[in-house]
Amino acid sequence: MNVPGTAATPPDTTDTVFRGARVVDGSGGPSRRGDVVVRDGRITTVHHEGDAGPRPGGGRTVDADGLALAPGFVDMHAHSDLALLRDPEHVAKLAQGVTLEVVGQDGLSYAPVDDRTLGEVRRAITGWNGDGGDIDFDWRTVGGYLDRLDRGIALNAAYLVPQGTVRMLAVGWEDRPATAAELDRMRQLVSEGLEQGAVGMSSGLTYTPGMYSPTAELTELCRVVARHGGYYCPHHRSYGAGALEAYREMVTLSRDAGCALHLAHATMNFQVNEGRAPELLALLDEALDAGADISLDTYPYLPGCTTLAALLPSWATEGGPEATLARLRDPAECARIRHVMEVEGADGCHGVPADWGSVEVSGVTRPELAGFVGRRLAGFEEAWRLLTEDRLGTTILQHVGHEDNVRAIMRHRAHTGGSDGILQGAKPHPRAYGTFPRYLGHYVRELGVLSLEECVAHLTSRPAARLRLPDRGLVRAGYRADLVLFDPATVAAGATYDAPRTPPVGIPHVLVDGRFAIRDGRRTDVVAGRSMRRTPPTR
Repeated sequence: MNVPGTAATPPDTTDTVFRGARVVDGSGGPSRRGDVVVRDGRITTVHHEGDAGPRPGGGRTVDADGLALAPGFVDMHAHSDLALLRDPEHVAKLAQGVTLEVVGQDGLSYAPVDDRTLGEVRRAITGWNGDGGDIDFDWRTVGGYLDRLDRGIALNAAYLVPQGTVRMLAVGWEDRPATAAELDRMRQLVSEGLEQGAVGMSSGLTYTPGMYSPTAELTELCRVVARHGGYYCPHHRSYGAGALEAYREMVTLSRDAGCALHLAHATMNFQVNEGRAPELLALLDEALDAGADISLDTYPYLPGCTTLAALLPSWATEGGPEATLARLRDPAECARIRHVMEVEGADGCHGVPADWGSVEVSGVTRPELAGFVGRRLAGFEEAWRLLTEDRLGTTILQHVGHEDNVRAIMRHRAHTGGSDGILQGAKPHPRAYGTFPRYLGHYVRELGVLSLEECVAHLTSRPAARLRLPDRGLVRAGYRADLVLFDPATVAAGATYDAPRTPPVGIPHVLVDGRFAIRDGRRTDVVAGRSMRRTPPTR
């Protein structure tokens, strides 16, 4: 049974004074000790030591000595599209200090849909969000989904129009260019989604059917996004062989369309890209220096996470899930699939021949396959069994990342944080539960890759600027009181590969819209989140 979101928790009109905190305000500037006052969902006062006038008093006082007080973190790449609806607690993200997630990622989500495509997309991304059997899908439009979020969710959420789902509606699962009429319909669907509040458009260009879209088609859709003041967020065509060319395609496309660009989980993976992050950053710096509007997000881990079916060659998935399964069960077609995956390198596996030993099963949908979870695959035969018996629902980790690339990219001026967190499966990637405290604990305190102030800016004001949120992302008077208080000396991810749902440490308080969603390390009954709808561009 679906657990409906409760009505939003009423505003708290009593002053709450956070006394003696280290205020890391999100700007990237030096932190300063001070007092912060919250009332009725907003920050009313920020009083630093040495400021003129008396310290604020009255109301409730929270002793914040030894704690950093920062804006709530923004997860720029989340897969909580259904988790927000089924789980009013949502501690996976709240416990990390996340107060805003961006969903609708990788070109596949649940709006806009019709009855046919809703079933298809539910099947296609079961590994990301479950099959949705516990959800009442009482919407079909982007606006309807956002209205559903507004009935009551744990934290705030923004939505991207998923281009693959749009193509599913207009074209289907065929690997061909869209007709003029189909392209017009896709333009209309994207425009309607943005008018209804989406902040931009996403693509999954190694996932079907989005990967069938030629550059010219994507450019036309991005022109629509640009007219509405949104941004384009592609999971581009390769993170392996041809990765740099895939990034260059996106940069050129966004320039031609006049559209802001946000690169999803930007990294350089597989052996062919070890040590090559500087080449990517040089490409981005050249575009930024020429006036391009580009940002990116990363997660602070080496393995990637996706579905096992995503590694298949695109031609093998044409026609949708049932057609894919039929090809896998046909001996001749299956042999062809295996050859492409193991010898040539499938486009679904980023053009790199499959190294089955790097593929670890993180979740299955059928209980009889649970013995695979936590194991690395021995070869194609095991992959085939999972694909067919689990009906494409298996999720995996791919151990293909490089630490030097991860560190170089997270230092970049356009960088923001995104968990890419899949919450499904018996052993999900720990990034779903640990991304933000891992940035603060491992990469700030232990390694010094970023200063605390720099890192908080990456996780707060930068994404708020990309989302065009005028009153979030900074600790300033008048801003919404989405806040996190953490101990810089102890904050750390608890999640590990063996115990991926372990909560973080060192984050005692999280406020959403001025109300304690986490207090003294415990989840309260506050449900104060809502949809963050696109702010129309000024004329």
